[in-house]
Amino acid sequence: MTVPNRPPKSNPLLDEALDWVVRLKTDEPTRADVDALQRWREQSPAHDAAFKKAVQLFRMASVAARELADEQQASDVVVTASQPPPRRLTRRIMLGGAIAAAAAGYMIVRPPLGLWPSLEELSADYRTGKGEHRKVAVAPDVSLELNTQTSVALRSTSDETRIELISGEASVAAKLSPSKPLVMLAGNGRISASQADFNARCLDGVVSVTCLDGVVTVEQNDRTVQLHKAEQVTYSSAGLQQSVPVDAVQVTAWQAGLLIFRDRPLASVVDEVNRYRPGKIIIANAELKRRLVNGTFQLDKLGNFVDQVEQLFGARITSLPGGVVLLS
Repeated sequence: MTVPNRPPKSNPLLDEALDWVVRLKTDEPTRADVDALQRWREQSPAHDAAFKKAVQLFRMASVAARELADEQQASDVVVTASQPPPRRLTRRIMLGGAIAAAAAGYMIVRPPLGLWPSLEELSADYRTGKGEHRKVAVAPDVSLELNTQTSVALRSTSDETRIELISGEASVAAKLSPSKPLVMLAGNGRISASQADFNARCLDGVVSVTCLDGVVTVEQNDRTVQLHKAEQVTYSSAGLQQSVPVDAVQVTAWQAGLLIFRDRPLASVVDEVNRYRPGKIIIANAELKRRLVNGTFQLDKLGNFVDQVEQLFGARITSLPGGVVLLS
């Protein structure tokens, strides 16, 4: 469903509150400024609530900017001083500038280089950027399809074809002899297969493996699980879980350019969409996070996602520089 782009709805009190936040965060406030703010907040409960909301938005947007610093070049977030401002400095531009400054400070510690945030990912033999898919043949009988933001390294030995899924998601097809199987290292576990297709996902220390065809063996420490078609297992620092049946079509929908959700909380859906969509979407409303989503989204049309959430759930949209979007 295509929803036309619309400017964010105006909230005068929140706009005034954002002015106060920017003034206090970017200037050197005096006691008179603090007293004036207190008088403004005491005008009504709505004024006080607006200020608290503005502080929350600033804090959350600053966190988003630091995360974006790991994904984008500095030029994607910070507007260079040589560029003349196209219009007067509105509160959102000033707020964005303050956020960008926080992100720039973070870049000093972890420079993104426009590539990957970690040395391990920088050492990958194959990698994809946000929204990119790539097919590679790592051996004559082993092929991979890499999903968005995925890093893979070759670690083969004389006895086995070995690869490491450093981060991200990959669909694997192996047609090998049982005497020399494919071994994929992911997180603190090991996935092995000879004649099988499987999907592996390694994000934030959690690994999930789905068998699409054949038999796949998953090992972690002293535990082992064998997967058959349409079975999935997850492991992390908490250990290797029991295998469960899954809908393989949903798991591999990304290969067809789709995201399929069935009774998924909006918070989880947004986390997934953020892996593909430029910028960062953050939900600033606890109730909104829990709303359930059922639907199919096309990866090449995720630019409409925020408008769809606004239409379906009545969410308020706050757009900030650097691609940060707040839903409340």
